[in-house]
Amino acid sequence: MNIIYEKTTDKSVAQAIESVKAELKKREFGVLFELDMKAKLQEHDLELNGHAVIMDVCNPKQAQKVLNESLSVGYFLPCKIAVFSRDGKTTIGTLLPSELMEQMPGLDLKETAEAVEQVLRESVDAAANS
Repeated sequence: MNIIYEKTTDKSVAQAIESVKAELKKREFGVLFELDMKAKLQEHDLELNGHAVIMDVCNPKQAQKVLNESLSVGYFLPCKIAVFSRDGKTTIGTLLPSELMEQMPGLDLKETAEAVEQVLRESVDAAANS
């Protein structure tokens, strides 16, 4: 089971982040929060090899649907897209909602998870390639 979907790009981290935001917006998703891990660690006099930015992303209608089914799904929300650099390459990736939902037996959310996953995959692909 691989729960991560990722693509590499020649873009800088900043360019990749802007591309992710634009692609998500086209698909009615938005970025709720952006955490720059390199900057956060530097606040504590710690260094990060490379650069990592984690974005919490959401589509309110989909979030409402799954939370109304089970508030326990909140452990997985909001969805995450990470952009990081390592070894001179930038990577854009996300966790796969379909794989996460398999950990919640008894819930009928497979179709919704797959729809959200499709948007996340499309956004990662387009941001990496545009």
